[in-house]
Amino acid sequence: MRLAGMKDTPLKVPYSEPNVTGLLVNRLTYLLDNLPSDRRLVVVCVGTDRSTGDSLGPLVGTSLSKYRSPHFELYGTLEEPVHAMNLDDTLQAINRFVRKPFVIGIDACLGQSASVGCIQVGTGPVRPGAGVNKELPPVGDIHITGIVNVGGFMEYFVLQNTRLHLVIRMADIISHSLFSAIAKTVRPAIPAATPD
Repeated sequence: MRLAGMKDTPLKVPYSEPNVTGLLVNRLTYLLDNLPSDRRLVVVCVGTDRSTGDSLGPLVGTSLSKYRSPHFELYGTLEEPVHAMNLDDTLQAINRFVRKPFVIGIDACLGQSASVGCIQVGTGPVRPGAGVNKELPPVGDIHITGIVNVGGFMEYFVLQNTRLHLVIRMADIISHSLFSAIAKTVRPAIPAATPD
């Protein structure tokens, strides 16, 4: 039996779990379901295509961009990544041009060896750069992270030597799950721009 408050604790599920997509869709639907209709969904996929491990976010963004959905704004793709050098400017642009944004932050992270391959969904922001000891602004009202490799030692080297297969599989699962959850909780598309 699940406790009533369990949906408020972060979900952590291995990408190889047979029902991984169903579990992620259920949790994301729960988190998006009661969103006020005047809030605009914004997906911010953080990372860079210059590092295998850190390419999870841009891969998710590129996958989501293929849907061309009017139901969310999207920042961070392989073509136009959101990374340490432009994260501040991106967040400022969102706050300037999007009315009442509800931000979903997506990023790769490092963790314990037993957690590698796990996808996490939770409330509150993701903290980009934390795995490599960088001070960057937090991103998101809710977050999705993928644990791509082991943390704690030579993080840049570890991110560079992460298996691309793992990152692509996790990115596919995250993008499909997120798009499915958004489609289930779809509300009338509202314009992104704030009135003058």
